[in-house]
Amino acid sequence: MAVSTALAELFGRRRFAILPGTERIQALLARLGHPERRFQSIHVVGTNGKGSSASFLASILTAAGHRSGLFTSPHLINYTERFALDGQAIPQQRLDQLIPDLLKLAQPEDTFFELTTALACCWFAECGAQLVVFEAGMGGQADATAAIPALATLITPIALDHQQWLGTNLTAIATEKVAIAEAGSPIVCAPQQPDALDAVVRHCRSNNTRLLLAERDFTAHWDANNCLNYRGLYSNISGITPGIPGRYQLWNAACALAAAEQLDAAGWAVPASALSAGIAAARWPGRMERFSLSGDVELLLDGAHNPAGATALAESLQLERHGRRIILVLGMMADKELTGLLSPLLPLADEIITVAPDQERALGADQLAAQCAHHGRRALPAGSVEAGIAKAQDLALPNDLIVVAGSLFTVGEARAALTGQTCNAVRG
Repeated sequence: MAVSTALAELFGRRRFAILPGTERIQALLARLGHPERRFQSIHVVGTNGKGSSASFLASILTAAGHRSGLFTSPHLINYTERFALDGQAIPQQRLDQLIPDLLKLAQPEDTFFELTTALACCWFAECGAQLVVFEAGMGGQADATAAIPALATLITPIALDHQQWLGTNLTAIATEKVAIAEAGSPIVCAPQQPDALDAVVRHCRSNNTRLLLAERDFTAHWDANNCLNYRGLYSNISGITPGIPGRYQLWNAACALAAAEQLDAAGWAVPASALSAGIAAARWPGRMERFSLSGDVELLLDGAHNPAGATALAESLQLERHGRRIILVLGMMADKELTGLLSPLLPLADEIITVAPDQERALGADQLAAQCAHHGRRALPAGSVEAGIAKAQDLALPNDLIVVAGSLFTVGEARAALTGQTCNAVRG
């Protein structure tokens, strides 16, 4: 899908500008008539697993019969993916109608992500959404989504990322992220590293906030059949095959289930059948997503764009490798922490191909190959993502596994090439 004139104008609005604070979006929402007040919301913050957790939760709410919205970022292929109602993206035609009206009321300093968040509020209000799950951008209390009051907050694992904006250590980053929660509203928290957990606990004690903590207040495990079993405060469910694959999805799914239980307790009916059905029906493209190629070759897409994500992907690959050769197609952004991402993945690869997605911030394929060499592994630079996939297919033998990872931008371009779509390369 080509970028429309309206969307091109929106993309041109300082798309990579980062200006922390909610003053601008609060003013914009006021000029728009406060669309965010016409539905109830749930915040999802953290470092890894936000999109998956948000997708699981929105799917549960849809299965429960609620008109449910889902706001995520970035998109993989089309900007419309960011705004979904009951699993369906906003129609491109309606999006093109909404953007000019939004830009008429926008100020020059309003950032791309602020405009996108406001656009989501307008769309969900217009559609009569009842509950909307908002995935935060990179931040917490200073994130644009923080301007939207929420019934509950779900916190996924917190790791070092965006340190130039959020803080140089886990305590600072966790303090920033948890502060998005409304005072007195419940917080559902995934397992955390000790420093991050301490910051979350301190916030909850200071703000009279109920904390539902994974492994303490709710538990989950994989059974011998690779099905998810969950025990919560109110529900026990077993034998679920999550619609979003990957063993690292265990706590993403469990936290969504715990958050849904809290909404049920607050009066938003979520029967046990909806808990199971929602987890099974959830979809989140580009995360452990598989494609069958010719010659009995399988291709796996996974963003794995920071050290924690790369470690989770590596653990999953180790469990399911079963003697197969792995051909790694790797494309990264230049502003990412390279060592933490390369160290878990490079030892698993039999062949490494480096690529550069069509982004200003992308690390060149030759530069990335040099970084791989610095870490003791030879890599073949291929240029574009599509060229890298073609090179991997040339090298692949029957039963080999091609893994495309390193950035959601890389995965988006790969998925577009595999599905015959045109990728909206400009995004933020």
